[in-house]
Amino acid sequence: MKDLKEYRKEIDGIDREIAELLEKRFDLVREIGRVKEKEGLPVADAARESEKINAIECFCKSNTAPYVAEVLKEIMSQSRRIQESDRKEYGLLGRKLGHSYSPQVHKLIGGYEFGLFEREPEELDAFFDEGDFRGITVTMPYKKEVIRYCDELSDTAAKCGSVNTVIKRHDGTIFGDNTDYYGFRSTVESSGIDVRGSKTVILGSGGVSGTVVRVMEDLGADPIVVISRKGENNYENLVQHSDAEIIVNATPVGMYPNAGESLIDIKNFLKCRAVFDLVYNPLRTKLMLDARDAGIPAFSGMHMLVAQAAKASGLFLGEDFDFAAKTQMAEESIRADVQNIVLIGMPGCGKTTIGRMLSERMGKPFADCDQMIEELYGRSPEDIIRERGIDDFRDIETSVIMQVMRRSPQSDGRTPGIIFSTGGGCVERNENKVPLLENSAVVYIRRPVAELDASGRPLTQKTGAQALFERRNHLYEEWSDFAVDSSEHSADEILQIIIERNSK
Repeated sequence: MKDLKEYRKEIDGIDREIAELLEKRFDLVREIGRVKEKEGLPVADAARESEKINAIECFCKSNTAPYVAEVLKEIMSQSRRIQESDRKEYGLLGRKLGHSYSPQVHKLIGGYEFGLFEREPEELDAFFDEGDFRGITVTMPYKKEVIRYCDELSDTAAKCGSVNTVIKRHDGTIFGDNTDYYGFRSTVESSGIDVRGSKTVILGSGGVSGTVVRVMEDLGADPIVVISRKGENNYENLVQHSDAEIIVNATPVGMYPNAGESLIDIKNFLKCRAVFDLVYNPLRTKLMLDARDAGIPAFSGMHMLVAQAAKASGLFLGEDFDFAAKTQMAEESIRADVQNIVLIGMPGCGKTTIGRMLSERMGKPFADCDQMIEELYGRSPEDIIRERGIDDFRDIETSVIMQVMRRSPQSDGRTPGIIFSTGGGCVERNENKVPLLENSAVVYIRRPVAELDASGRPLTQKTGAQALFERRNHLYEEWSDFAVDSSEHSADEILQIIIERNSK
């Protein structure tokens, strides 16, 4: 057996080899960073990192694999920092940023590359001490935390008690501002909702909540009630405030990947006349869709995201540009990129044909629900219905809808929109509604029952097209953003109507 000195000598040799290999790795990391920057790709690629860790663990002993995985995670973390420091003067600071639209928004508005600086709370000191940034925006959960790193605050930031925009001056001092105020105020003002004298309930007491309170105060809302989990006004006694006229969701509840969640049942707020949700991904949260069903105007956080970014960009670049025009341009661009078009309607109404034509015209990928089911299960929908029954088929259909509508982002964090043709009966499952509507413009393709093709459609043949139409028509109308009568327009006219309506 070797003595301690010999073992340590061996380890010293291995450590030198590791250091040399890390130097080689980091050189390659810098080259990869340059390629990513040239191609407009983000630094972080969570899917690849997870894949690499899983692959490496396969070559390790079971009792050491977890330790190797932790070391590899740290190496990847340092690799990201190298790429960020080589590349980004501007970026977003937060804890989990994989699904942020901020890089696209800032590129559109300011023309500069915009990084994603994912940091754990214990890493903030090093970030502000060593970070070579010129300007950053800040998101949850650090909007209050970063105040302690600022040498000076704007009046707005001091009044709101939170900072979402940080600028490093030429002398190295750090200035904190709050462009969220401008973004949310712009959202309320552009909505056309007059909040003066209106009881306002704000869900959440986090970093952005104070900003929302200040905006609402300045716009004349009164009284204003902040709901927290443990405070005097909480979710357990929310019934005391069911007379709220304005509701603002200032929490991340409902945000992707946990879409489809809501803190409240809007039906309990009979006097509510407007909902503002600060979540922007998805474009329409469950809270917003519930408000829509109740006939209440609802506004997403997309406008706030873009408006605050425009204001921050002006501060970064020292430019005084047309913020309203920049905001509108960027918002329209992001929506056009990420929004799906979902086609619903009776079997045989032409959804698939129209979908393929739209895909070609708009340059968005096309997916057909029935075709996907056949590819995944090796059986046509007709065969599945005959062999397994309609309930089993509807379960399969719902799983495919969830898979398509809540698909994972690409490596650059984007989830570009698609054209999706649904099965005629998807509206008979209420659980399909939120995933289909949350990131989509939903179009009802109308066609007279007498003109529908029932061939190869066992449910239509069994129940009768007229009976199915009477059962579903009100649901098509309820779920859709607008309808197009396919028997009254040429194919080209139908495409033009959908494209024009979708852009509004």
